[in-house]
Amino acid sequence: MSVSRLMQMGAAGYLEIDPWTDPDIANASYDSVSFSVATQETSPVEITFNDDGSKMYIMGLFSRTIYQYSLSTEFDISTASYNSVSFSVASQLSLAGGFVFNNDGTKLYATGEGGDAIFQYSLSTAYDISTASYDSVSLDVSSQDTGPNAIEISTDGTKMYIIGWQNDTVFQYTLTSAFDLSTASYANKSFSVSTSELSPFALRFNPNGTKMYVLGTSQDKVRQYSLSTAFDVSTASYDSIEFSVNSQESLPHAMAFKNDGSKLYIVGQTNDTVYQYST
Repeated sequence: MSVSRLMQMGAAGYLEIDPWTDPDIANASYDSVSFSVATQETSPVEITFNDDGSKMYIMGLFSRTIYQYSLSTEFDISTASYNSVSFSVASQLSLAGGFVFNNDGTKLYATGEGGDAIFQYSLSTAYDISTASYDSVSLDVSSQDTGPNAIEISTDGTKMYIIGWQNDTVFQYTLTSAFDLSTASYANKSFSVSTSELSPFALRFNPNGTKMYVLGTSQDKVRQYSLSTAFDVSTASYDSIEFSVNSQESLPHAMAFKNDGSKLYIVGQTNDTVYQYST
């Protein structure tokens, strides 16, 4: 789940689901709670949740497939079970990188290698990937990075971001119509994380866009950055705050936060297992 996914469209507009407290990454601790996804996927590269934490999603690097799980207790991965529901993006990508939902779970955006682009999908039933279909809408990002590993989107849907292994840089895009990828263009804004991370694989923001989190495999750490202007990556700076997940996973490829910021979830390619942390 993108941490930006705290706002959900209701009858009166955007409604806050839970109060968010920025995670204390430096003092995070492992909950000794985990869940193996190896039966479905042996090369997981993405993890996300729906807004209420009743569903979890895993994406595979080579399978280029998203798998859907149910959690009987919200955001408690020890209660997860596979729904026997999946969705392939193999027609668009030769290697999967990551994906993200829009605020209400009716759109999905995926990126990765091969296509070197962001692709947009619609879900006729919110957060049910068995109802997903490709919109035939994409955005070429090869001029910025030919190895995009992760994707994020701002809370209001007017900004989108990728990070990849080619340039170790976060690139920012503008959507003139919120959540409509057909209106996206490169904003000529970027931020290099190469001084702190040479193999970035995951990217998340806090809901107001003042904090950014990057997960990489060079040292198996989550690192925290501050943005002086919300959601403007050109104003980012490293906080010198980090958290190692190496004791659980030596090739971490994806991370997600609980919708109030109190939990962190990591999955990677060494153990094909989701690990849960308190922040």
